[in-house]
Amino acid sequence: MADYDRRQSGGGYNNRKRRHRDDDEFDRRPQRRRYDAPLPVRIRKQLLGLAESPLRHWHEEVQSVAHIVADHYDDQDLRTSFLELVPQIVIEQPLKTPFVAAVVLVLNSLKPDVLDDLLARVATATEEKVKVGEWRDVKLYLKFLACLQSCLEGDGLFPVLEGLFSRAVDLQTASSDDTIGTELVKIILLTIPYIMAATVPPQWHHKAAELMDKTDVIASEPHALQVLIDPYDVEEGVDSPTASMSVIGLLQKQLQGEAANGWELSCLPRPWQMPLEEVEQQEKLDNAQKHALPSISIPQKVVAGPRPLFPEVYLSVYINQDIESVPPVSNVASSLIRDCLLDTINILDFNRVATARFLIDLDCYFAPGTFVKRATPFDRLRDVEGDRSTWKPEDVAVDAVFSLIFSLPTPEHKLVYYHSVLTEACKLAPAAVAPSLGRAIRHSYQNVHRLDLELYHRFLDWFTHHLSNFGFMWKWTEWADDVRLSELDPRAAFILGALDKEIRLSFAQRIKGTLPEPYQALIGPEKEQDTPDFKYDDDNVPFAAEGREIAALLKRKAPEEEIQPVIDRIHSAALNELLHPLTSSTDVFMTAVCWVGSKSLSHVLACIERTKDRLLDAGAASEAARAQIITAVTAYWSAHPGVAISIIEKLLNYSIITPGAVIDWALVGDRAGPNGRALSKAWVFELVLNTVVKVTGRLRQVVSGGTADGTEQEVAAMRGLFKSIEDALTTWVRYAEDSMTDDIATSESERDLVKRWGEKWLRVFRRRSVIEEGFLFENWATS
Repeated sequence: MADYDRRQSGGGYNNRKRRHRDDDEFDRRPQRRRYDAPLPVRIRKQLLGLAESPLRHWHEEVQSVAHIVADHYDDQDLRTSFLELVPQIVIEQPLKTPFVAAVVLVLNSLKPDVLDDLLARVATATEEKVKVGEWRDVKLYLKFLACLQSCLEGDGLFPVLEGLFSRAVDLQTASSDDTIGTELVKIILLTIPYIMAATVPPQWHHKAAELMDKTDVIASEPHALQVLIDPYDVEEGVDSPTASMSVIGLLQKQLQGEAANGWELSCLPRPWQMPLEEVEQQEKLDNAQKHALPSISIPQKVVAGPRPLFPEVYLSVYINQDIESVPPVSNVASSLIRDCLLDTINILDFNRVATARFLIDLDCYFAPGTFVKRATPFDRLRDVEGDRSTWKPEDVAVDAVFSLIFSLPTPEHKLVYYHSVLTEACKLAPAAVAPSLGRAIRHSYQNVHRLDLELYHRFLDWFTHHLSNFGFMWKWTEWADDVRLSELDPRAAFILGALDKEIRLSFAQRIKGTLPEPYQALIGPEKEQDTPDFKYDDDNVPFAAEGREIAALLKRKAPEEEIQPVIDRIHSAALNELLHPLTSSTDVFMTAVCWVGSKSLSHVLACIERTKDRLLDAGAASEAARAQIITAVTAYWSAHPGVAISIIEKLLNYSIITPGAVIDWALVGDRAGPNGRALSKAWVFELVLNTVVKVTGRLRQVVSGGTADGTEQEVAAMRGLFKSIEDALTTWVRYAEDSMTDDIATSESERDLVKRWGEKWLRVFRRRSVIEEGFLFENWATS
């Protein structure tokens, strides 16, 4: 009873009920302190988030930011932050430029003084970028100003474009090989559409037509270097699929088509056009104050800038499909969307995840109806009714990245960056991106015989790297019939190269487990061994005893005095067998070094370091000895050529062998493969290309900061190397053309394949030679 009373007095049911009511009115839980971000932070967040969500309306986002800035523009921190952030977004996130411009246009209708401050800042920045040749930044600033054309006095941006064209004419008149003038014309042609999309009155139609009449002279003329950077290398008498796909040439035709259609430009967003319910705001925009664009002077002498300029060719891996999943080259959308994507990818190289996110969200930044719904299966595009778009945003994004991977002579960033962007995009939206990548792979594979050889190998590298991120899974059964082709066939060579690279990225047993039966024979038991057999374990091999003895001495790090007597024995035995003593001892010694260091690359490097003096002496002694060093390495690691390449590159670094020795070994005679078959081997091309890159990289380093004597030596070495490559490859092409030659290949068809491989190799290294000579010419002209 007492317990009952105590429970009652301590608060019974009614009290608990009252307490709960009290809790409703007075929440006794600890409250997190509310934090209102400072205005500059809020504005920054809103500006950076413009158009990122398909659930938010453009006009609401734009007006929200504009009103906050207008109401608090007297705040010094906010003003500074806004004036700094707008040009920064324009440069770093090009897809958002029209939306940032819309904020500025609405702001102009609320507080016109803001625009004077902003125009002054952007005009100054543009002028500075023109002086130093940062042409991409110039293009992006002009694109932003083009979106503001409706609030600019007089002719607005057109005088600036006229000034750029004037410089382009001067440059093209001085030299038909000029690339700066071509770049200026491209900037002009990419700016005009944004001017036309930003303005309603037809008054600019005449100005645009006048300017395009002028640019037609330069844009429609094929550039002298275009043949060198065409992504396709087709046989003589066959037209390249991209022969007429010059970027500025296409732009010129596309804009002429748009002009004939009244500048519809249906793909471009127009966030400055308000919906019907915002008629009052639209009137304010239409009648807003106009401003004079500050002067942007173009110097008489313009420079190329820090990035080498080359003509550009438009490449698509989705061309000639039965249904258009990307804009056709006849539509200006193909150029405008591609341009925005390429800038975004190249600018955001410091954050591959952010870049991939922009690619996935591509449809947010263009006009409604430009693309079909995300992740729409390709087969469902047939069901799209009427004249609605069938463009898949995933295909357009993947197409842009592939165009960079396949960009000649070199893309702006390391190829692995573009690989990683596609990997991240696939992880962010696998259901959408994976099918697009699959079709891109199939298209590229079916065209490997036409691809430029350097791009063939870039595709090979990307394909294997990409598979390594997704369990090495691919529908290999689709290509099973190609396994039976001659190893000289580009498709069979691609498969062999791909499997080799996959094994490098994993191990043979793992890769073998991912392959269907027809491919199993391509991965022999020797590839499944972690350490290759030491050939001198077999007593039937010449110098077997000496080989084992040298290996044992190297393993216990014996001094040179103990090794030399064994070498002397090999020399004596070789002379008795009528063999070359130095090449015999070199073969034994280098093979032993490879076996002792076979545990890892660091082990073999340590062994080479310890025996460097003897290897240097052998390499300096004769050409045959240098070749034997390479032969010993490649023979020992024949099942894993990637390891051999790494070791040979280290031997080059130590000057134990020379670049010329590598070229001779790979391309002269049959040491890298009989009857010209070496030309089809991916690892041989990799070895030669890496050697050339090493030499040209050294040359550029010396030219940039070396002495005149050093420069002359490096230039002579580079030219000698390219001549050696030219002579060796020309020899193979001529032998293959000789119908009387029986020792080149077993059939006429294989001789034809050897010839095509030789021609493809020649194109790659002739292009590299031209580029390096151009680099030297520009440096000597400006020094």
